Amino acid sequence: MTGVFITFEGGDGSGKTTQIELLKSWLEERGHTVVVTREPGGTDLGNELRDIILHRKGFIAPRAEALLYAADRAHHIHTLVAPALERGDVVVQDRYLDSSVAYQGAGRVLDPTEVRDVSLWATENLMPHLTILLDVPADVAKQRQDSDERAYDRLEAEAEDFHQRVRESYQRLADAEPERFVILDGTDSIEEIHHQITQKVATLLS
Repeated sequence: MTGVFITFEGGDGSGKTTQIELLKSWLEERGHTVVVTREPGGTDLGNELRDIILHRKGFIAPRAEALLYAADRAHHIHTLVAPALERGDVVVQDRYLDSSVAYQGAGRVLDPTEVRDVSLWATENLMPHLTILLDVPADVAKQRQDSDERAYDRLEAEAEDFHQRVRESYQRLADAEPERFVILDGTDSIEEIHHQITQKVATLLS
């Protein structure tokens, strides 16, 4: 594949959406064709699965939840991401398999290796060239969520200890793959975070 695959990770309320839009504009200004997408929900099927996974009230067994994410990921990569990379586009994606390892692995207390292996099988081992982790303390993220009126989200509604486990898992993932991950302080200004991101991306594209 000749394109570039960039993913954004971090807890809910970390500022991923804002930074993705800024990066998209920055890339397009430099002549790149950019595909912005998300998981779950990057395709029509993904949007249906997103409604089940995130907005359905009531219990979903942790392993079922992990498999639903993997199903969305398999379809998403096959139908949208891989074709874009084959065309030479830059794919900028909100969440990928690291989210499953953090949320379903650490958050739901499943085996992180098993969760990762399922996603690797689903995506035929496709990994991002760069993963930007926006790190925000769990209490700060919760304050941001409380001020943002959105639809009910099963994961956002979890207790603070859940989100603390997720944050710690992300940090372990980044420590294990420093060549892929860059950790940025999500409490910095929007402008400063964007500057740091574009520096990393410029190096990747050079």
